Amino acid sequence: MAGIFAFKCSSCEKIHEGSPSFGFKAPDPYLQQTAEVRAHGKLGSDLCYYQDVDGAHYFIRVVLEIPIHGVTEPFMWGVWVSLSEASYRRYLETFDTPVLTDSYFGWLCNRLPYYEDTHALKTKVHPRADGDRPFIDLHESDPHQLAVDFHHGISIAKAQEIAESMMHAGR
Repeated sequence: MAGIFAFKCSSCEKIHEGSPSFGFKAPDPYLQQTAEVRAHGKLGSDLCYYQDVDGAHYFIRVVLEIPIHGVTEPFMWGVWVSLSEASYRRYLETFDTPVLTDSYFGWLCNRLPYYEDTHALKTKVHPRADGDRPFIDLHESDPHQLAVDFHHGISIAKAQEIAESMMHAGR
């Protein structure tokens, strides 16, 4: 395996080093709520909840790691998943001392650029120790390209293409 991911950007001509990492500050459903609903909810760096006409909604921030062929570090997405109330409460109860054998079913709640609609892909959330954000697995049975990339990895060229599209989205 190669040690470090690096490439010369075709947009800005700069050399970018390190595996790409991009994140979302909030779950998409939260951002779609009215100001009033958001004001009565809570959005933190790792937890989010709100209540609307459909009931209460609970979210946690997690990491989706996509292997890059020939590179040690994965392509990382900081995303949000929705959890059931019971899973959210269990996650909160064990937040300071995660139970590493726990796992939670969740739905991906961000639309990742580059990929066709990624909202509501099925996930399995796995807590981590030492204050690290949980990581997720995407269900293997899902034929979505993001799930395929998660399970089979991506080429260095595809990682560069995705990174360039994220870094230069406005161009």
